[in-house]
Amino acid sequence: MAGNGYANPEVLVETDWVAETYKSGDYKLIEIDVDLDAYAQNHIPGAIGFNWQTELEDTLRRDVPSKEQWNALLSNAGISNSDTLVLYGDNNNWFATFGYWLFVIFGHDKSKLKLINGGRKKWLAEEREVTTEVPSYPAATYTASEPNWELRAFRDEILTKLGDPNLTLLDVRSPDEFTGKVIAPPGMTETAQRGGHIPGAHSTPWLNAVQEDGTFKSAEDLRAFYEPKGVQEGKEVIAYCRIGERSSHTWFVLYNLLGFENAKNYDGSWTEWGSIIGAPIEREVATVPGTGGDLKVCP
Repeated sequence: MAGNGYANPEVLVETDWVAETYKSGDYKLIEIDVDLDAYAQNHIPGAIGFNWQTELEDTLRRDVPSKEQWNALLSNAGISNSDTLVLYGDNNNWFATFGYWLFVIFGHDKSKLKLINGGRKKWLAEEREVTTEVPSYPAATYTASEPNWELRAFRDEILTKLGDPNLTLLDVRSPDEFTGKVIAPPGMTETAQRGGHIPGAHSTPWLNAVQEDGTFKSAEDLRAFYEPKGVQEGKEVIAYCRIGERSSHTWFVLYNLLGFENAKNYDGSWTEWGSIIGAPIEREVATVPGTGGDLKVCP
C-alpha cells in the first residue's frame, strides 16, 4: 500500500499481513459488529467478538459505555492496557471504527491500535481462513483513562456553533437521508421524528471514502473529495450520520488518514437531532414534482 499518502499509515494493516501473523500472539484480534450474528457464522480464528448494540453502548442511557463499563468489558475479554489490538468488523468496518473511536477516547495507546483495511468484507472475499470457535482468554485488568470528550461532539455544542465559519459539518448519510426524502435507510427501526439535515452541513456520504473492496481510497483522492466540502486546516470538523457508526468511519478517515486531529464524531447524530423540539433543520422540498426542490429551514 506504500502508505497511500496517509498522515498515519501505520494505523492500517492489510489482510495479507493478518493472514501471516494472526497466530503469532503478538496482538489480539477484535471483531466488532452491529450484533454477533455474523461473528457466530464465522470469524478470523482467535478473534474476540464485541456486540455494538449491547456492549459498545449503554442500552438504557442510549450513550457510550461509562468508564466502569468499558473497564469491565475489556477486562472480562482478557484485554489489558499493554495489548496491541487489531480491529475489524462488518458493514465496511463501521462498527470497528466506532470501537476504535472509543478506544482512543478511553486512552488506549494509539500506537497499539490497528484497523484491518477492508475489514470482514475483504477477508471473506479473499476466502481466507475462518472459524466458528469462540476463543477464551484469561481475565485481565483494564484501566481506562478519564474519557477524552474532545473527540466527541454534543448537540448543545453544535447548536451554539451553527453558522460559525470555522466549523465544518459533514453529513455522511445517503443523499436521500440528507434531503429528507427518507428519515432512515429501509428496515432501520431507530429513527428520528423529522427528516432533513443540520443547517449548513455538507452532504459527504461515507461510501466516497472507500473502494469497491472496502479498502480506503488514497489520501489524494480523499482530500479531493473532502476539501471542497470545507475540510481544511484550522477548521473544526464534525461528522454525523443516523446513529454514529457511519460517521465514526468518516471520523477515522479525517483523524487518522488525513491527520485532522480536531475532527469529532457526533454519535447522537440524526436520531437525536431530528427529534429535538425546536432544533433547526434544513430539508429539500419539491416545488414541482420531478423538478428538484428548494431548501427549506424548519422550523
